Amino acid sequence: MLHLWQTNNRITLVQKPIIDVIIPAYNEEQSIGNVVRDIPKDFVRNIIVANNNSSDKTAEVAAEASAIVVHQPISGYGNACLKGMEYIAALDVKPDIIVYLDGDYSDYPEQMIDLAKPIIENGYDMVIGSRALGNMEKGAMMPQQIFGNWLATSLIKLIYKYEFTDLGPFRAIRYDRLMEINMQDKTFGWTVEMQVKAAKLKLKCLEIPVKYRVRIGVSKVSGTVKGTILAGHKILWTIFKLI
Repeated sequence: MLHLWQTNNRITLVQKPIIDVIIPAYNEEQSIGNVVRDIPKDFVRNIIVANNNSSDKTAEVAAEASAIVVHQPISGYGNACLKGMEYIAALDVKPDIIVYLDGDYSDYPEQMIDLAKPIIENGYDMVIGSRALGNMEKGAMMPQQIFGNWLATSLIKLIYKYEFTDLGPFRAIRYDRLMEINMQDKTFGWTVEMQVKAAKLKLKCLEIPVKYRVRIGVSKVSGTVKGTILAGHKILWTIFKLI
């Protein structure tokens, strides 16, 4: 299928955009196979699982499900995402779009088509899958997560004049815009850094409703008091330090 694609203010007619997927994963052997298998294979080029120092069989299960596995021994959500980007940066042919989603099977991977479509057809730079706007299973997000998302997105609106409803990890972004954003965060501030920098650069952003289910396994962040406090602190710090 041919699409209109805009790069550096030039609109050209091109074949179907190249889409690569990055999945940061830490001890997700029970879920990662489901995530990889549910990704629409005719829609993407590479499925990259960034194994973040897992102590279980996450890497083996991901590879068996046909994912490309890269290893990041240094803990941190952002570290895993950056390792996936490092793999892509070494490719001769770069993608047009990167899709991020988690490895815990809380997202619905088949919805990445809905995320990429506004970029392909309507010229958006980044599309966030909003759990707040979508259909979320009871218990899929803890009360502290819901409150934290509300607080963080309210601060972004107040400070940066961009309106988001969620810091959801399921997102699609043009590769050239991702390079322009210059992601740096190595831990819990990854998603909010991307959104704050997108706001500062006045990127064309959109949120679409996504479904969200109870994850497989225990969350490494919201599942513990320590994780919740550390994530909340890092998110707020990231919002204010980028002013």
